[in-house]
This record gives sequence, structure tokens and C-alpha cells, in this order.
Amino acid sequence: MGTDELYPPDRLAAARRATAAAGLDALLLTPGSDLRYLTGYDAHAGERLTCLVLPAEGEPTLIVPILERPAAEASPAPATGVRIVDHADGTDPYPLVTAALGGPVAAVGLADRMWAEQVLGMRAALPGATQRLAGEVLRELRVRKSPAEVAALAEAGAAIDAVHARMGEWLRPGRTEAEVATDIAAAIRTAGHATVDFVIVAAGPNGASPHHGTSDRPIRAGEPVVVDIGGTMPSGYRSDSTRTYLAGGRAPAEFTDYYQVLHAAQRAAVAAVRPGVTAEAVDAAAREPITAAGYGDAFLHRTGHGIGLDGHEEPYVVAGNARPLEPGMAFSIEPGIYLAGRHGARIEDIVVCTTDGVHRLNTAPTELIAL
Repeated sequence: MGTDELYPPDRLAAARRATAAAGLDALLLTPGSDLRYLTGYDAHAGERLTCLVLPAEGEPTLIVPILERPAAEASPAPATGVRIVDHADGTDPYPLVTAALGGPVAAVGLADRMWAEQVLGMRAALPGATQRLAGEVLRELRVRKSPAEVAALAEAGAAIDAVHARMGEWLRPGRTEAEVATDIAAAIRTAGHATVDFVIVAAGPNGASPHHGTSDRPIRAGEPVVVDIGGTMPSGYRSDSTRTYLAGGRAPAEFTDYYQVLHAAQRAAVAAVRPGVTAEAVDAAAREPITAAGYGDAFLHRTGHGIGLDGHEEPYVVAGNARPLEPGMAFSIEPGIYLAGRHGARIEDIVVCTTDGVHRLNTAPTELIAL
């Protein structure tokens, strides 16, 4: 797909309208997913200021360090209609922000993850402006994926599925979690990802920690192993998928029993997704069977999170989120059961809410996989 499909120029116009509707005079976006969403520019984050100045009315300006101007000009940004202005080392870039705004402003939206030193620099340059979060405006634009974005997420899902399909090449008793993770990371790149975002290989008792990572502990025969992996594709869109494996031998009977509960719960939550169903109802669809089986306290986290240019974004599939699902929303369904000191399991698919139901972007088997 072309960059004009993933990063169409009309996004800037939509963002300007939303900025005005929110009572903001402009958005000020430093490197991150919001900047890339609007311009296609995957900017380097550093101490030198890069900032998209997007007035509610007026011309958008992309301020970049002079040494990064070639990268900005080679990105999709110029095709979106932004004007590029550069600054040299040793000069103060903040007057360029003021100039791009065209005069005093009352309220600006700052990138949610702008560095603190830049937030303070903006405050000094615009002392009369109230600072709010740009996410108030942009999350509503980003939460519903376009067909091109869904295609990019599907490409990412297929790439990470291809890595899971090769797990038998690496995951076996006697190898350490870290050794297996090294092989997986290389395969994530081979499968087409531009970067490796995370590799969790959690065997035996380590599987009871949802964000374990890896260790030098050898994997033992009969141990369940949670493998949660993801990366970023050249498009900027991300993958994230978890499967649980059995590294040879025989799994503990307790584990086999609760894995069946988990498997049914994950499938039930996927099946619950359709327009108009609330995010918390999908969470409940996963949580209720796990609780009924006596493992409610062992399901330690929300059922899912949105995904796109960020690994975690809106919508969040969690109790208390009464937002109805809409076509184009993409998110994970990943219930887990974790028994401290013993073992754990998680099953994760990325799904998209469609006009009449749900589409799974991960198609690897969700049954317990014995290697």
C-alpha cells in the first residue's frame, strides 16, 4: 500500500477541525505516534526540537533540526501539505514555534509524551497559553482505523504469526529463556518487522509474571512457556501476539485444566466483539468464565488494549470502560491466568471490530501447543 493511503493529507484538515472544536488554537506535536499519524514522518526524538505546529486555522509547519531536514523532506510529510522550517545547532528554535502560530494564542494541545524540557520550553515561549493534551483531540481520530490501517495491522499480524509458527525451532528444554528470545528477535526482523518491540519468554514459575521478560534460567521439560512478542512494521503499525507452549514432557494436570478454561474464555471474548457492545462487556466475557472456574483472582490485568501506531492505545478493554465498540476499532483480546510460584498462561489475538462482528488478525492456533 502507498504512504498516501496510510497517511492521507485530509488527516491534517480533520485534525484542524477537531482542534477548533476542542477550543484549542493549535496542536504542538513533537516526535511520536501523533506526529507520524498526521504527517507520516517517523521523526527522531532528541534534545533538538522537532515539532509540528498545527494551527486550528492556518498553514501547518514542521520545525526540524537542519541536519534532519533531508529525512523530513524524504518522508510523506511534504505530500500532506506541511511547510518545513529548519533551525541550526546553537540557535533557539522556540521563536519558530511562535512565528508558525502567527501571533498570541490562548490554548494549545501538547503531544501527550512530549519531553518535559520541551513542555517547559513551550511554556516559556507562549506564557499566555493554557497547555492541554493533544490526545484529547487526536485519540478520537485515531481510535477508528481506516481500511488501509487495518490492512497494515493485518500485515503485522501475519508477520508475527509466522514467527510463532517457527517456535519449535528454538523452544526446547535445556535452553535458557534468553537464548530462545535471541532467536525469536532475529526471526521477528526476518518476518518483515523494522524493529523488535518486545520479546517475553516466561517458563514455569516465570510465566506467572505477565511482564516477566527473559532470564538465564534454563527451560525444563514439561514446563508451560508463555511467549509474548511484537514489533513495528515499516508502515509504522505494530504486531502483538501471545501463545503458550509446552516444552516437551507432560504438563501439570492443574495447568491443563485451567488452560482449557482460559482458551474458552479467550474465544468467548473474541466472539463478543461487535458494534455497540461496550469494551467492558468484552472484558466481562473473558473474565466471567475464568472467575466461575475459581481463577478470577489469577486474571491480573485488563482483557485488552488498542493497537496501531502505538502498542497500547485506545480503546482499552477493561471494566469501567462503557464506550461502545465501533467498526474500525482494533485491539487485543488477551486474558491470562497466573499462579504465583507455579506457572501461568496467556492467549492473545489482535482483532478488529467490523460492521457486523469481528475479524481476527492473528490466525495461529490458540490451543496449547506441545513442542
